[in-house]
Amino acid sequence: MAKILNFLTRTRGKNGADFMDWLTYAYLVFGVLIMFGPVLWLVASSFKTEAELSKFPPRLLPYQQEMVEVEGYDKLLPLFEVTEGEHAGRVVAQVKRIGLSSKLVDPAKPDETFKVSVKERVAVESIALAWDNYTELFEKFDFIRYFWNSTFITAVSTIIMLIVNSMAAFALSKYDFRGRNTVMALVIIVLMIPQTVVLVPLFLIAKELYLLDTLWGVIIPGAATPTGVFLLRQYMLTIPDEILDAARMDKASEWKIYWRIILPLSAPAIAVLAILAIMWRWNEFLWPLIALSRSENFTLQLALNSFQGELDTEWSNLLAMTVLTLLPISLVFAFLQKYIATGIASTGGK
Repeated sequence: MAKILNFLTRTRGKNGADFMDWLTYAYLVFGVLIMFGPVLWLVASSFKTEAELSKFPPRLLPYQQEMVEVEGYDKLLPLFEVTEGEHAGRVVAQVKRIGLSSKLVDPAKPDETFKVSVKERVAVESIALAWDNYTELFEKFDFIRYFWNSTFITAVSTIIMLIVNSMAAFALSKYDFRGRNTVMALVIIVLMIPQTVVLVPLFLIAKELYLLDTLWGVIIPGAATPTGVFLLRQYMLTIPDEILDAARMDKASEWKIYWRIILPLSAPAIAVLAILAIMWRWNEFLWPLIALSRSENFTLQLALNSFQGELDTEWSNLLAMTVLTLLPISLVFAFLQKYIATGIASTGGK
């Protein structure tokens, strides 16, 4: 902690912070607000009630109107503070509202009621978290099943992608065969083709293989990616061929060379590809939307999309589900993000 504090408080000037130091800190604070401001707003809004979300101008923190129990009334009454008139400064409870006037009662004197204009009182509010936004999700939707579908698709797709891409990269980087450069050129060309171009033929192939509306229909089309092949190949080129030749002299099979030598030495690049694959598959929306039709096979992304109604949308629950959907991938990125920079930087080491 001391090292972090020392790093953050370092200055260029000898006698304290100079102009460039203040400019640097201002730039960093502005960048943090730009990047994390929307995230903080999303998390804070997920704890707001529908009434609070509909207020204008919007407020960052979640507020709720305070309620009070008054003798003689069956339900809790909202608290208001009178701002004008003969009752100014009093904190009272609203019994009911009729047009532009409110019938109020003093909680300490339940028999005393009076009327004021709605413009002459303001709601008494306090910061409160609407936890019901999260608990209601498990009542309205089969959240656990959607979470399992997303987790299963992400995990299996990532494992298959790492195996297939690493095998292809091994062949393209360490074997000299006719047409190797042509295959690599095709891989690079595929990188430039948008996904939307291949959706129709991909749908027809999945239909002929009876993969539509199944989880495997989402997993198998992403078994190999040109990005993964290119990334791993560039890293495997940095592995000396002499290591492989020495293993072959010791009568190691090609499979053993791949499994015991290539994969361990390519661990940084594989870690990077694994992180990227998890993010791609977890956040994938377009292809699952086309391939899946039954709600029990939906991923969290599709369930989040179906949360929106045609005439009315419960934004409080929608924001809560958005936070829960982003939470797993955010944790993965937070704990493994250091491998992204080191792994990508090392792919061009040679």
